[in-house]
Amino acid sequence: MRNALIATAAPNADRPEVGSVRADLLHLEWILGTTATPTRTAAILLEEFGAFPAIFGAGNAQHLRVTRDLDAVRHLASFHRAATHLARGRIADRPLLNAWQPLIDYLRADLAQRQVECVRVLYLNTRHYLIKDQLMWTGTIDECSFHVRQVIARALELEAASMILVHNHPGGDPTPSRADIDVTRAIIQAGKPLGIAVHDHIIVSPVAHSSMRSAGLI
Repeated sequence: MRNALIATAAPNADRPEVGSVRADLLHLEWILGTTATPTRTAAILLEEFGAFPAIFGAGNAQHLRVTRDLDAVRHLASFHRAATHLARGRIADRPLLNAWQPLIDYLRADLAQRQVECVRVLYLNTRHYLIKDQLMWTGTIDECSFHVRQVIARALELEAASMILVHNHPGGDPTPSRADIDVTRAIIQAGKPLGIAVHDHIIVSPVAHSSMRSAGLI
């Protein structure tokens, strides 16, 4: 497969279809352009991870294991940081509740391909502007009173008026689990007496996302 991938990168080839293997290869070659062997490294990455998005969810350690090229790892990390920063810029300085699609785009860019579950909270002010994008913990979410207290305590520290809960499902199915629903409702109940609202709990996966508010779960 690797040789076949390399063969598709002929310099005079027609522009490839977006999302095709050849398009992925050419984009990776561009990102890795100043490394020692960009075409071969791009082919190795695609052979290992299968698709362009999955490569950027793999992380530096896996990139180094596969490529054995520190320069390539640095290029990939820099590109991913830049792409995430660009997506985040689209939700800055505007009410998040009026920028739902840019918010989803940012969350998918940052979380969808991660291979460990990450739980974060977007804290908002009274005008629904983002105060803080807080990574709270990594690992499986469960109904833990410490987690509820941590989320509410941080809201009080930031003087936040509301929040959006977010986490990812690396397995691919963004459907909320029973634990997801229970801990979300616990946070809602804990925030009510303090005037802190929970607008939604968004779950992103490599293939889709879900909203507990839209699903009628909260």
